[in-house]
Amino acid sequence: MNKVILMGRLTKDPELRYTSGNNTAVASFTIAVNRRFAQEGQPQADFINIVAWSKTAEFCGKYFTKGQQVAVVGRIQTRTWDDNEGKRHYVTEVVADETYFADSKRSGDAAGNYGGSAQKTYSDTPAVSGDGFYPMDEDDELPF
Repeated sequence: MNKVILMGRLTKDPELRYTSGNNTAVASFTIAVNRRFAQEGQPQADFINIVAWSKTAEFCGKYFTKGQQVAVVGRIQTRTWDDNEGKRHYVTEVVADETYFADSKRSGDAAGNYGGSAQKTYSDTPAVSGDGFYPMDEDDELPF
């Protein structure tokens, strides 16, 4: 099984581009994931490269911004390529299947760019919890 769940802060705005062949959206970004234990009291982080495709890529390109805390669910992928000089390059990255806002509402900016992991999400599948209920915003009134 190849499944990765990460939560971290965006190191810069996602780079959104489109493939030349079939015009498919692809977004690339890096998140800084804090390590659980820091050496000598210093915070440490791992910088993980993320790639998202299609509608997930468009969502990330439109709504994700530098410094925002996000959660990513996906899989690890490695690939290689040869540059113009014939040198082989290797890269390991996470291919995002689902992306989520992970900041609390209180940490959002004045423009309202915030979200909780249940309120604002995007994946290629509907966001339904395991018990069949859809997430509800705190401000929504109950229908009874």
